[in-house]
Amino acid sequence: MTDLPLLSARSLTRSYGAHIGCEDVSFDLYPGEILAIVGESGSGKSTLLECLSCRMPLTSGAVSYRMRDGEMRDLATLTEAERRFLMRTDWGFVHQNPADGLRMRVSAGANIGERMMAVGDRHYGRIRSTAEDWLSRVEIPGARIDDRPTAFSGGMRQRLQIARNLVTAPRLVFMDEPTGGLDVSVQARLLDLLRGLVGEMGLSAIVVTHDLAVARLLSNRIMVMKQGHVIEHGLTDRVLDDPQHAYTQLLVASILEV
Repeated sequence: MTDLPLLSARSLTRSYGAHIGCEDVSFDLYPGEILAIVGESGSGKSTLLECLSCRMPLTSGAVSYRMRDGEMRDLATLTEAERRFLMRTDWGFVHQNPADGLRMRVSAGANIGERMMAVGDRHYGRIRSTAEDWLSRVEIPGARIDDRPTAFSGGMRQRLQIARNLVTAPRLVFMDEPTGGLDVSVQARLLDLLRGLVGEMGLSAIVVTHDLAVARLLSNRIMVMKQGHVIEHGLTDRVLDDPQHAYTQLLVASILEV
């Protein structure tokens, strides 16, 4: 990790009238760092992720991102074209429901190839070869390259969504409950795959999850949210092994009791 942050949030707030989605959230994310945002349903973690990834406008505050030329840009000042290009190339977004992140009516290979074409690749042979390679990397047989995601299991769809996001070598990946809704055995396999790919590629990631086991396995640092506020923030092992806030203590205790 370098001394310069990749992404910075300052006093980020999102409200819906009188209801607060998240309030006064500030942090820096550094290259190669994985941050987990945890909390119960309704804690504001998904709202925060949507704001950080430009999928939802801020009520107040700012989010800045270090572009590939080294310049730190306030995301609110980007043009729509700049924002779309950033989302297609430098960022990835892994949805809880793979159908939200895939084109279900085109082939697995086309889903991966679309991201390559977004960065200017037009060579069919290279696109297909790279798609086959990425299917293999996410443990999908290359023979399934022409199959549509509708023919895949939930776990395979999620792995395909990961391949689609990572093929352009993004620097930052947002993940919203990436293992939610999957069987326990499928979750474990997917987490192991994600951890390997993130480490191998040196990615930064922000992972929203209600599962503290997922946070421990994937993240370097953790933010605990309750009712739209960050109530505890620190190194993952420190927070989970020695939680300071009563709410965090309850979250950890609930896992230990299962």
